[in-house]
Amino acid sequence: MKQVRKTLWKWTLFVCIVSLPARAQEPQFLPEIDAHLKLNSYIRTYLEAKDDRDGGDPDQFSIGPSIQFYLKPLIRLKEITSFDLDDSKTRPLVLETGYRYITSPNAPPENRLETIATFNFPLKAGFLLTDRNRADLDWKNGGFTWRYRNKLTIERTFAIRSYHLIPYVAAEPYYVSQYQKWSTTDLYAGCLFPVGKHVEFNTYYEHENDTGKSPNRQQNYIGLALYLYFSLAKK
Repeated sequence: MKQVRKTLWKWTLFVCIVSLPARAQEPQFLPEIDAHLKLNSYIRTYLEAKDDRDGGDPDQFSIGPSIQFYLKPLIRLKEITSFDLDDSKTRPLVLETGYRYITSPNAPPENRLETIATFNFPLKAGFLLTDRNRADLDWKNGGFTWRYRNKLTIERTFAIRSYHLIPYVAAEPYYVSQYQKWSTTDLYAGCLFPVGKHVEFNTYYEHENDTGKSPNRQQNYIGLALYLYFSLAKK
């Protein structure tokens, strides 16, 4: 157990170190709230509202619904995510589609269609590997662009007496059609904090390196997301 903890924290420290920009910058704050409603054992919907600056985007606000479709849960995944309120992590495959309405100061609104396929893999020593594949299809001011995002996350639940928290690290490169290349890479180090049966907080540090335009841009963010989980499904 001590060796597992040392390994996780080494990876977290590594992400933080390589994410340091060449010049000191004040991190920007990214608030978010997601309200989930599980309809049955295989379908869940949620509404997301967040300050969105992904992939080098300017300061903007996005809001919109999504719907998720599950496969049957795996026993091994249920065991290693038993203290996480997000039960989609117990499923080996989650398919998702959603719509976002995006606004930003002094710019026309943007309409986005999201299509996502997420794979969850149980690893040794209680680790969970998540591979999220996401395509953003964007319409703005009569023009169309798209981008592909692949986010790999590794996490593990740890106990502090009777409380359980879930630290994680993640990396997410973006392929952007506008630049016809992999132009953005995001690195994350964060922790999930479940509170009761319906509330979970996600606090994280994010470093973004954007090479789409010259010169390269580097941004740092401090994120705080509130996740709410409710269910209509019978247990």
